[in-house]
Amino acid sequence: MKSDLSKLVELQKTDSRIRELRENIETAEDRRAVLEQEFEEHASSIRDIQNRQSAAETQKASLETGIVEAKEGLERANRNLTTAQDQKQYEAAMREIDSLNKQVSKHETQILEQMEIIEESKGVLAERAEEVTNLDSDWEAKQKEFDSALRKDKNELKSLEKERDSVFSDIAPRLAAVYNRLITRSRDGIAVAEVVDGACSACFMSLRKQMIVLLRTTEEIYTCESCTRILYIDHEEQSEASA
Repeated sequence: MKSDLSKLVELQKTDSRIRELRENIETAEDRRAVLEQEFEEHASSIRDIQNRQSAAETQKASLETGIVEAKEGLERANRNLTTAQDQKQYEAAMREIDSLNKQVSKHETQILEQMEIIEESKGVLAERAEEVTNLDSDWEAKQKEFDSALRKDKNELKSLEKERDSVFSDIAPRLAAVYNRLITRSRDGIAVAEVVDGACSACFMSLRKQMIVLLRTTEEIYTCESCTRILYIDHEEQSEASA
């Protein structure tokens, strides 16, 4: 038959897990929003590269059209040059030819710049090809994993709340009242604290050696002289540590 201390330890572990699960469930939407933001930032970095490539391709096509139009203008200007009937017409044709040649040269330089952007973007996207291909499926998998974990937490919480009622009802009313008083006033939800390295794990105050001996050798209820929480030593962990 379990001692009163063992029952209290079991109850504390159950309550701590219930507290953790409730926090997980209550913060689920906030955590989901963080996941969505991280995904959006990740997806945005890929879309930025794709958009940069697309914009460069559009600009390149526009510049190529501009070159075609400029060369058509050059043909007209050259015809005007050969048919010029006076100095004024000749000079006008020459100015137009010079302007159109500069325009063609400028467009060709700009096309080379856009081609560099296109090739650079293609290279980056090729390196991240698997990432790009699996972007949507990976996000869908993450959402399913998140929803599955949330359902698991809710089911475990429901089960533990029933188990908790059973554990609590098996504790003597006097100890149950003490436990409730301690856990109600505690911000961290700890009424029963494990002794770790000779100190209370709740308030971290070192315990007297006599107290350590009593906790190791008896199943009596002892409380921390600093924070008044009920103390216990996990004998199984002690045995494993010494083995």
